[in-house]
Amino acid sequence: MTQNTPKKSVLITGCSSGIGYDAAHSLAKRGWRVFATCRQEKDCERLRSEGLESFRLDYADDASMQAAMGEVITRTGGTLDALFNNGAFATPGAVEDLPTAALREIYEVNVFGYHTLTRLCLPIMRAQGHGRVVNNSSVLGIATMPWRGAYSSTKFALEGLTDTLRLEMDGTGIEIILVEPGPIPTKIRENSIPHFERWIDWENSPRAGLYVKLRERLYDNNGKPDPFQLPTSAVTDKLIHALEHRRPRPRYYVTRATYIAGIGKRLLSTRMLDRLTPKG
Repeated sequence: MTQNTPKKSVLITGCSSGIGYDAAHSLAKRGWRVFATCRQEKDCERLRSEGLESFRLDYADDASMQAAMGEVITRTGGTLDALFNNGAFATPGAVEDLPTAALREIYEVNVFGYHTLTRLCLPIMRAQGHGRVVNNSSVLGIATMPWRGAYSSTKFALEGLTDTLRLEMDGTGIEIILVEPGPIPTKIRENSIPHFERWIDWENSPRAGLYVKLRERLYDNNGKPDPFQLPTSAVTDKLIHALEHRRPRPRYYVTRATYIAGIGKRLLSTRMLDRLTPKG
C-alpha cells in the first residue's frame, strides 16, 4: 500500500470487548481504517483514547445505525470496503419459559439489526463494485443446546439470511461470509444475566429445580473454561482471511466444537445428535 493509496475501511460492531475489540485493534495494526462502534458512548470514548476511530452504533436503534453510516460516508468520502456484523446478546432460559416479547427483543438486535445495517452498506458497495460483509454467527447456528433457544434461533435465522444473500450477491463483487465461533472468552454470559432476570420467571417454572443449576453457572465467575475454548484472536485470524484473501470462503469454523457440530450435523441422524448433545 503506497503512501497515496487510501486504507481499506471496515465497520465493526460490538467493539467494547471480546471478539469485536480484538478484531478492531488487530485490523488497525494491519493497516485497515477501522470504524470500531459500540452501543455506549463511554466505550467509544475509551476506544478513541486507544487510537481507534469510534462512534456509537446500537442494533436496537435504527437512528444510531443511520447516523453511524452517515459518519462512515463523511469520513471516507462515500466508500466502505467491509462490514463485520458482530454485536449480539443472549437470553438464557427454556423455550417454554421465554415470553414472546423476549424473543422480539433479541431478534431486534441479533437478526433485524444485522439485516438493517447490511442493507445500509450494500448500496455503497454496489456503487464501488466491491465489498465484503462478514456476519458473526455461532456453533449454535449449526446445532442447538437446551436453555439457549432464544440465542440459537437468532443464529439459525442469521445463517439462512446470510446464505441467501450470498447467492443473491453472486456476480456483484460483494462477498457475503459467515464466521461460526464455538467457545470464545467473551462477556456474553455475564451480559446475559440482566436479560435472564428480566424475562424468565424461573421460580414459577416447572423446571425450577434445573434453573438453580443454570443460575449457578450464570453467576459463577470462577468456572472452568470450556475445553474447546480458544482466544478471541482465533476469530480474528479467520476474519483476516475472510477480508483479505482473494477468494474468501463462504463460512469459517472457529474451535473444535464448531467442526464437531458441523460434521455431526452432516453425518448423524437427528435422534443420534439429540443423544450426544449435552443437556446442561
